[in-house]
Amino acid sequence: MAEITLVEAINQALAYEMQADPNVVVLGEDIAKNGGVFRATVGLLDRFGPDRVRDTPLAESMIAGLAIGMAIEGLKPVAEFQFMGFIYPALDQIINHASRIRNRTRGKMSCPVVFRTPYGSGIRAPEHHSESTEAIFAHIPGLRVVIPSSPVRAYGLLLASIRNPDPVIFLEPSRLYRWAKQEVPDNGKALPLDVCFTLRMGDDVTLVTWGSLVKETVAAAEKLAKQGIQAEVIDVATIKPLDIETILTSVEKTGRCVIIHEAARTGGVGADISAQLAEKGLLFLKAPVQRVTGYDTVVPYARLEKCYLPTEENIIEAVQQVMEFA
Repeated sequence: MAEITLVEAINQALAYEMQADPNVVVLGEDIAKNGGVFRATVGLLDRFGPDRVRDTPLAESMIAGLAIGMAIEGLKPVAEFQFMGFIYPALDQIINHASRIRNRTRGKMSCPVVFRTPYGSGIRAPEHHSESTEAIFAHIPGLRVVIPSSPVRAYGLLLASIRNPDPVIFLEPSRLYRWAKQEVPDNGKALPLDVCFTLRMGDDVTLVTWGSLVKETVAAAEKLAKQGIQAEVIDVATIKPLDIETILTSVEKTGRCVIIHEAARTGGVGADISAQLAEKGLLFLKAPVQRVTGYDTVVPYARLEKCYLPTEENIIEAVQQVMEFA
């Protein structure tokens, strides 16, 4: 079996589900003829035709509204926004309509739509192309927020998202699109939503992360092991709804927790996880919860981008701090 990248796994999942379910359609800017800015939809137009693979105008609010209408009428649209920084004009449609359809109709209607977008920094892109504002969507009742961190999870989680009866914000870490390859069986097997994945077992400290920083977190854990510190690594994967029980179970065992995310520190999802640990797991903790995050600034341009992203060294330093508590 050939190994594929994360972006190829996205393409593979889309193709599988479009073949299996004629109600699945994809739409977005330049996704048909050109295959998308990152080529996530390349080849789909030739396989499934222009009725199911649609280029749209440069109008994000329209893309969201069109997808919502399709979903209400029985289709399963997968709408792409070219970059997360371009999704903001669509917030009106996503927050006021997609997230509320089930509640508004008292369960008579649902809105099975997936909004896909590349997100995060690290690819030397200009402004608005490097956003990591997942907390905005995590705050909205009725939305599910899913973030894959590997080709295997991208394939399985996207299948599950398309099959889900309610709206999903599916954020794809652009820095990981072509970073690594894995064997990904094209068997249509979905991975569960709303659960964390434990990537590495450990007894000394729990490292909680998601998206592109899974890469640095796992690498930091391997370096810490050489220092005699065994870190358990948890990939949150679905940040809304949050599988806090998996995190609590790990922290009960280790007594220490470091939360790592790329997004700005204030109001980030890491703050909510930290608060829940304080509410539900305070008596387990041997040390204060630490957060390793991006800064409360706009993501800088290419030359300073590496100064914004948390590093392996930042993670190791935070772990060393919590290990100082007996």
